[in-house]
Amino acid sequence: MKYENPVLLSDYSDPDVIRVGDDFYMVASSFNHVPGVPVLHSKNLVEWEIINYVLDELPFEKFNKVQHGNGAWAPSIRYHNGKFYCLIPFPDEGIFVAEATDPYGKWSLLRPLLTGAGYEDPCPVWADGKCYIVFAFVKSRIGFNSRLAVIEADEDLKTVKGDYKIIYDGRDLAPKIEGPKIYKHGKYFYILAPAGGVKTGWQVALRSKEIYGDWETKIVMLQGDTPVNGPHQGALIDLDDNGEKWAFMHFQDMGAYGRVVHLQPAVWRDGWVICGKSEDDGLAGTPVLSGDYPVEVITGAKIDPSDEFDGDKLSLVWQTPANPNTEWYSFKHGLKLNCVPHEEPALSDLPQLIMQKVQYKNFAVNSKCKLNLVNDGDEVGFTVFGKKYAYCCVVRRDGQNFLEIRKGEIGGGEDETLAKSQPYDEGSVTFKLSAKFESPNRLAYKFSFGGSAFTHIFYAEAGAWTGAKIGIYARGTEPSKGNATFKYFRVTCTDNRIK
Repeated sequence: MKYENPVLLSDYSDPDVIRVGDDFYMVASSFNHVPGVPVLHSKNLVEWEIINYVLDELPFEKFNKVQHGNGAWAPSIRYHNGKFYCLIPFPDEGIFVAEATDPYGKWSLLRPLLTGAGYEDPCPVWADGKCYIVFAFVKSRIGFNSRLAVIEADEDLKTVKGDYKIIYDGRDLAPKIEGPKIYKHGKYFYILAPAGGVKTGWQVALRSKEIYGDWETKIVMLQGDTPVNGPHQGALIDLDDNGEKWAFMHFQDMGAYGRVVHLQPAVWRDGWVICGKSEDDGLAGTPVLSGDYPVEVITGAKIDPSDEFDGDKLSLVWQTPANPNTEWYSFKHGLKLNCVPHEEPALSDLPQLIMQKVQYKNFAVNSKCKLNLVNDGDEVGFTVFGKKYAYCCVVRRDGQNFLEIRKGEIGGGEDETLAKSQPYDEGSVTFKLSAKFESPNRLAYKFSFGGSAFTHIFYAEAGAWTGAKIGIYARGTEPSKGNATFKYFRVTCTDNRIK
């Protein structure tokens, strides 16, 4: 059975993966998007599904407003003594912990473990009756980076003991080292971490018999002559209880598509793990573009971006850019979005955007919406969202509805109107999008809606540490009984059609 990389062509940044029995679990960064820290499951490391989120909302008041690029960064997941632990760093607040006995169930509320600004990428290891946490530093918050630290914690990850100690300075051999994942294998502690930066870096392995060093260094994977730039932060995974079969998962930055996830073989040679395609010379591996399933089972698991809105809650693909409010939507013959007012006019500041990740290289979206706009200023729309974004909408003015297309930019002030229609008298509108891959950093997309009133072509851009997102919204300029009911949101992969 063959797979092709990336195994997840979607924005699951900073993936961490563990095996528990015959099951694999992944967590990833979610930044300011809620629910936070997705939990994914697989039986083979190739086919994945979203099963849960660790956080229903972000536990700080500031996230009731949109905070682009802040929030939950680079979590880790581990299983110890019958519990799943997820360590989540917030760059301005510190390192926090949630736990669960069942990853499909309710995770505990976050508890602080190490407070303060500037800590990122924490990962625990239990060894010799103790628990240690390795982490990195955020230069924009603490004034430096390229160093790794360790702090001791109690076994249940409730308190830390003493102060942290810098264990590795990578400024000479591994500049910008970050994202450490720590393991105990044989007589050594190992840390796998990316260095050199997200778009142009490589994978480093460190090893030491003692947790506080001295640490030896080896480059274990780099881009070579492959198209896989980075390759960046990820996880080393044991495939059996004997420690004989291993794999490595990491992300690659693909611009508008986000940080997509790759699966690599991993082998041990002379006390070092080599990731990707490797030779017997012990030099660094390079990313593979395809390979054999590491576990010979096919489940058909997948992430379905479509939603018929026929239940009483959103599917797990949807997130909002701020903590949710019950006033925003309800379910009645579809997804009913209320025209809740927001004081900021730019779409980039709107907390009630309901968005999902891009899932395919080439795709089409079709979404029908029943209109019930009441007050002037009531509005419903569809967006492709990133640092620069565009959206099509129906807006009510002077007692009539109009179709419009606008564009904007995070931090760029008021959005610009590109096109306006004559009064639109229909009781519903169908938003359509076709998106086409042009290069790893270039996604062309075309809006059409309101029959054939408008067709405009744009280019998607990455967001703040994320890929582009697609989504829907409703809003008003004053309290209103206006609303719009989405009947479905259907996403179709058109990769074969394009080929």
